[in-house]
Amino acid sequence: MRLELKFSEDVAIVRLSGKFLAGSDGPFLRQKVQDLIDAGSKKLVLDFADVPYIDSTGLGFLAGSHKAAQSNGISVVISSLNKHVRKVLDSVQLSQFFVIAESETAAVAQLGQGGSAGQGTGATPAKGSKGKKRSSDAAP
Repeated sequence: MRLELKFSEDVAIVRLSGKFLAGSDGPFLRQKVQDLIDAGSKKLVLDFADVPYIDSTGLGFLAGSHKAAQSNGISVVISSLNKHVRKVLDSVQLSQFFVIAESETAAVAQLGQGGSAGQGTGATPAKGSKGKKRSSDAAP
C-alpha cells in the first residue's frame, strides 16, 4: 500500500494505491490520518481510485478513521471506490458511515460545500458512484 498526501486549499487528500492487505498498512495509515488531525486538518478525502482490493485491515482503517474523525469534528469523504471495494464496504454495512463521492474532485467540492462526513450523518453516495474510476484528476 502506498500513500500520497496533497492539499487542495483546506482539504487534506490522502491518495491510496495498491491492495489493502493485512500487515503494517492499517497501523501506518491510521497514524497518518491521526497526524493530519493533530496538525489541525478539518476536512479529509480518502481517495481509493488506485485501490483494487480491500480486506479486514482496510475495513479496520476505515472504521478507525471514522471514529477519529467523529471524535475530533473532522469531515471525511471517501472517493473513487471501485465495484469490489464498494461491495465489501456495503456487505459489512460500513459505507453507511461515510459520505462517498464519485471522484476526488467531487469529494473536495462536497467538503467545500460544508459536507459533514465523519459527523455520523450517514453516507450520501454520489450519483453513479459505484464502480466509477476518476478520469480527469489522475495522479501523475
